[in-house]
Amino acid sequence: MSPSRPPESSVPLATQEISDAKLAWLALALTPGLGPTRILRAVSEMDGVPDSLFSLPLTGLEALKIPASAAQFIFDGKARRAAEAEWKRIQAEGVGILTYGCAEYPERLREIYDPPPVLWIRGNAALLSRYSIAVVGTRHPSPYGLQVAESLSRDLANRHLLIVSGMARGIDTAAHKGALAAHSPTVAIWGTGVDVIYPKENKKLAEEIMATGGAIAAEVPMGTFPAPQNFPRRNRILSGLSIGVLVVEASENSGTRITARCALDQNRDVFAVPGNVTNKNSWTPNFLIKAGAKLTATWEDIWEDLPSQIRMALEAELVAASDLGPEASLPVQDKELKPQEAQLLAILRQDEALQLDEIMDKVGDQLSSSEVFMALFELELAGKVRALPGKNYVRAM
Repeated sequence: MSPSRPPESSVPLATQEISDAKLAWLALALTPGLGPTRILRAVSEMDGVPDSLFSLPLTGLEALKIPASAAQFIFDGKARRAAEAEWKRIQAEGVGILTYGCAEYPERLREIYDPPPVLWIRGNAALLSRYSIAVVGTRHPSPYGLQVAESLSRDLANRHLLIVSGMARGIDTAAHKGALAAHSPTVAIWGTGVDVIYPKENKKLAEEIMATGGAIAAEVPMGTFPAPQNFPRRNRILSGLSIGVLVVEASENSGTRITARCALDQNRDVFAVPGNVTNKNSWTPNFLIKAGAKLTATWEDIWEDLPSQIRMALEAELVAASDLGPEASLPVQDKELKPQEAQLLAILRQDEALQLDEIMDKVGDQLSSSEVFMALFELELAGKVRALPGKNYVRAM
């Protein structure tokens, strides 16, 4: 199935020129009725030379098992014109593309059954070939789920594992934020065009991803708006790029199950954070653990499960990146808490938010309102407490 043509060499994506081969890949990707497997099979039968399709007669195109309507679209020149128009939009937006024929195309993605023939990429395309973990979960997480996703992503990013997610609401957003908190680049795989931010409230997050040297990628053309069918399709890319998938919270019918299924089909490791059995968002991770996924509570649970060669490579990166050597990552001892802070910290929970009035009721006459406000403020500054909308507070991981 894999095209046999030698990989094309590429310059930085945003400044590249379009070759006939890249134009042909783009034309195939934009042809209605052709999916990844049909495109790769057709290019393979053309000896890995996709641009030869532009000179084929209609019968030659149909002989490649291309559907009649798609073959007519290519034969009439509509596919080439669509590709040329798309390339103009790509250049105007400072975006780049990676085709299956590019040398920089991620090798792990080549391994999956239906790799995307073309990836539209904004930012650092080289990140897609780094060792990465896909962090996925529900769009409606609990405060506990948000904390776990963010803290695990931060800890893994601190150890040079790239965090990949879909930038959806909820767990995806927390995963990207965790990577950014570690001052690490992160990659978002979108189900829309790379010029269409979805959800819109994540506009700032997208800007932060780009500002920290990250990347945004999609297999759909510029201007593609949210369509339900595009999001399950992109899940195979999330798992395909990664060496493993971490599931934090997801209900029984969540799209996260598709990503986990893709990971298993692609021979990727699956990790899952166990949850409260009474919480519907615990169904998928608990089921995956029962089915053999690695139970994950801390970053060490993932780290110790990595293949030795990957772990050694990441450890070498850590040493090279630190002026102080491997000891630089040792935890700093916490400062001693004041009595009021310790009292509030004992009341707060990681898995359930408490509203300010509830906190006041629990401390009763022991602490004044000003003491509570000051203690919460100090705990938040120390990273031990997180403030949520509506004057709700949770204990940090």
